Amino acid sequence: MLDKTGIAKRIAKEIKDGYYVNLGIGIPTLVANYIPEGINVVLQSENGLLGMGPFPYDGEEDPDLINAGKQTITTLPGSAIFDSAMSFGMIRSQKVDLTILGAMEVSENGDIANWKIPGKMVKGMGGAMDLVASAKNIIVAMQHVNKAGESKLLPECSLPLTGVKCVKKIVTELAVLEVAAEGGFRLLERAPGVSIEDIRNATAGKLIIEGEIPEMQI
Repeated sequence: MLDKTGIAKRIAKEIKDGYYVNLGIGIPTLVANYIPEGINVVLQSENGLLGMGPFPYDGEEDPDLINAGKQTITTLPGSAIFDSAMSFGMIRSQKVDLTILGAMEVSENGDIANWKIPGKMVKGMGGAMDLVASAKNIIVAMQHVNKAGESKLLPECSLPLTGVKCVKKIVTELAVLEVAAEGGFRLLERAPGVSIEDIRNATAGKLIIEGEIPEMQI
């Protein structure tokens, strides 16, 4: 199985030259550290930054430079800082090519729940509602099962939805999957050492398996 770093490394391979990319809170923020060499991308943080770099080394943090998750970050030459109104204007006008989000649940139709667990205090949905409604392409970085060992890839989400039919691809510690047009999770790759049976047992939603399923190349 992959750890969180492995998930981030695999997702980084999905980023294409020239992309504008928004990284959500959690595992997605790690992707900034693994952009492939020779790939020119611009990372957008919804709190008002274009040109986000990797995390700073210990002792080199600037408390005035943070991402949407309040983690200290770096900027790259040519970066721009602006207010959140302009940032969400970029998002809502579909200027962002790829959004990478965490999730608590994803349904086999591509619905995503990633903002609220009933009964627990939350400050609000945040920017996720705009991102899932406006993004051209959404990849989810998540754990395949929860702490109780229950699948997070479901026929239908049980938690309050953030967006409907918006997720294109999912990368977990076990697999890379895409949401099929006809519904269901199409298995594309297995994590090293993980069997198809392991993935089938961890997936509550419809799992589509076609031909030989290769191992991920990280």
